[in-house]
Amino acid sequence: MANAHLDHHLALLAHLRSILVALGEAEQILDDSHAMYLERYDELLADLPNDPEASLYLGQDLISQIFQRYPQIAHLVPRDLLWFFGGDCLHFMPDEEIEMYQTLEEHRFKALENDEPFDWHQEKQLLAMPTQASKH
Repeated sequence: MANAHLDHHLALLAHLRSILVALGEAEQILDDSHAMYLERYDELLADLPNDPEASLYLGQDLISQIFQRYPQIAHLVPRDLLWFFGGDCLHFMPDEEIEMYQTLEEHRFKALENDEPFDWHQEKQLLAMPTQASKH
């Protein structure tokens, strides 16, 4: 189950990388440091599956940099990645969203402890439903 959780975030990182590559190909980047940024991003993609704990700081740094270096795509950063890496990434999340992710993690850990299946997407939708219903 823990591998599915990591695989989910690796897929999100791969998708975000494709957006970053497209940004460079569209020549929307004015400096040469974009290639070095992508190299570090690739390091993260390679190291994360082998040592998730040690990769957290690099992930926090790279995801946070998107908001500074590439504000035009900041809205495309998956919220799940902000939560996954935590630390400075949490500054880009409102308190209500952090609370929802905390509850989501509690449910995930409870399922892991009880050796039960856990569907991240489904549980996330269920947690978001009461918030949406109260807005009507």
